[in-house]
Amino acid sequence: MPRLPAVRRAELADALTVELVTVVTGARRRALRDGDRQVDTAHLLHSLVEADPESAAAFESPQQRARVLGYLVQRSIGYGLRWQRSVEDTGSDLPVLRGSEGAAAGWSPAAAAALAGAFERAALRGDGRVRGLDLLAALAADPGNRAAEVLRRAGVDRHGLAARTGEPSQQV
Repeated sequence: MPRLPAVRRAELADALTVELVTVVTGARRRALRDGDRQVDTAHLLHSLVEADPESAAAFESPQQRARVLGYLVQRSIGYGLRWQRSVEDTGSDLPVLRGSEGAAAGWSPAAAAALAGAFERAALRGDGRVRGLDLLAALAADPGNRAAEVLRRAGVDRHGLAARTGEPSQQV
């Protein structure tokens, strides 16, 4: 999987909360372990639910969160196998990170768009650091990404989930 030069990785890490750095690291590790060429939105969702307490708490119930994790765990043993060795794209109008920050960094176009959306949310909040809830809201906002498919199959209302992440101006 192609990687950002060390300087860019460090700059990215400086713009994320500690929890979100853990999420991104976990998503990269998961993609590598699954044999995927790029980090996609399902990798990000899986890491968010497991590693970011605020994001995990945004689900309606522990049972709903468990259903989501169940689908994500099944990814490598059947569900999601059709995703392997394919590039996740997005049909949405969400912005995509430009230049080497997207595919060359090992991110699917949809994952790059979600990260860009998370940065925009943090900026709207007036915060220089992106939080897990910012990324969760961006993942839920794009109906065409793999994370949204997992959420649908698990019975999660994407709009309700996005609403539970709060408006950017409401987060502290």
